[in-house]
Amino acid sequence: MGDAGEGLVDAESRLAERMEEREQEKRQARQAAFSGDPERLRQLESCRLARTEMQRQLELTTHAARKQQLENAIGELDRRIADLSKQK
Repeated sequence: MGDAGEGLVDAESRLAERMEEREQEKRQARQAAFSGDPERLRQLESCRLARTEMQRQLELTTHAARKQQLENAIGELDRRIADLSKQK
């Protein structure tokens, strides 16, 4: 049974490493794309983080009015992200 546990831990370790590598690749790609404007990169990251939080809240809420508010906020954040992504 010890060997099976070691295999699972090893697989989890490889998965965590791969996820970390992918996150690093994403960061490098974003920095390369926005290297000329650090303020725009900051705004884009802020919007992405806010969108993630809004999406999490939307999945947890049960109140219809709050769901509508969150959907509207996510839509606005999507528009801002698109605008910031288009700007050069």
